[in-house]
Amino acid sequence: MADIITIDDPDDPRLHDYTGLTDVELRRRREPAEGLFIAEGEKVIRRARHAGYEMRSMLLSAKWVDVMRDVIDEAPAPVYAVSPDLAERVTGYHVHRGALASMQRKPLPSAAELLRSTRRVAVMEAVNDHTNIGAIFRSAAALGMDAVLLSPDCADPLYRRSVKVSMGAVFSVPYARLETWPRDLETVRGAGFRILALTPDEKATSIDAAAPHRLERVALMLGAEGEGLSTRALMAADEWVRIPMAHGIDSLNVGAAAAVSFYAVTAGRPQD
Repeated sequence: MADIITIDDPDDPRLHDYTGLTDVELRRRREPAEGLFIAEGEKVIRRARHAGYEMRSMLLSAKWVDVMRDVIDEAPAPVYAVSPDLAERVTGYHVHRGALASMQRKPLPSAAELLRSTRRVAVMEAVNDHTNIGAIFRSAAALGMDAVLLSPDCADPLYRRSVKVSMGAVFSVPYARLETWPRDLETVRGAGFRILALTPDEKATSIDAAAPHRLERVALMLGAEGEGLSTRALMAADEWVRIPMAHGIDSLNVGAAAAVSFYAVTAGRPQD
């Protein structure tokens, strides 16, 4: 059973994992380097634990100690009980969910390893908005995508905002980073995948006509909000596909586009 330690000093070094959570650039540098990420809220913490992530510590306001008692009893990690005011001073924002946990990252698989056991893969290029990353992972989990591949400049799926928006779905979908972009798309193609590039370009085939759900192995490639896929990525694809639009709308938010296209890719597949 973990000890519950009451802390009343915001500069206590034991709270180091939780300092400056709103400083995006600081956390982008710190978290991967230190091998940690932050899970926020009861459901997300439980999902991280269920997915096998090791807990480093928990930061709880007093009223959440009883709610998280079973997790506290199971996890051999220190639990820091603090006041809401002190939590805000440490993290930089009002922790309205009352519960934070610092979790240990797992080593990422290689893309080649991931592709051996998958048939429906999302590939993201330069999607660097954490909200969009979280939304895409949530849709990927809900709609039965097998894995996600990220270009080197995509945002971190385990950043607090991404995890929160995904409601912990980032723990359910395996992912890997492609180290050299777009050259490593050849690894995807070499594993037997047909690479479809999602674009609003009028020269693209309607995703319904492309019938990706009938393909043996398909990799659906999406670009960043606004800019879409780069010319290099488009040229590396096997086929361009688009979502048919009405009322003069030319494109969707990348999170919405991902959900629609994931459904088209996985339609007819049995879901868990």
